[in-house]
Amino acid sequence: MSDSGGNAGDDDVGLPKATVFKLIQEMLPEDIGCSKEAKDIIVECCVEWVKLISTQSNTVCDESSKKTISPEHVVEALKQLGFEDFISEVEESNKDFKQSQKERTRTQPDTNGMSQEELLALQERLFASSQARFEAGQ
Repeated sequence: MSDSGGNAGDDDVGLPKATVFKLIQEMLPEDIGCSKEAKDIIVECCVEWVKLISTQSNTVCDESSKKTISPEHVVEALKQLGFEDFISEVEESNKDFKQSQKERTRTQPDTNGMSQEELLALQERLFASSQARFEAGQ
């Protein structure tokens, strides 16, 4: 995306190849293979896609005088770039993510009203007890 035409700056941007390769294999029929070169090109395309969407999302964010890109900025970027077909799936994924975050906060460990210091002291006592049992068994 730079005017230099090289890959300067691309070193700090990437996607985990193993994950992308796995997704490619999952999407292909079992009797179809994909060469490493083709997979590498797909990874490069994915990186460019992320750059395109994030750049446009950042522009939308700046235009709304915000400092953090929100899901709404991403949706607007998709609209502006002509990718309306993706919006419903993005919104559904965002809804699922928010729901999982709510469930995650509900399943935080119960501290039984103990302070952080009390929990740490209890943990240290449990470790000491475990170590004593281990040493006694040797």
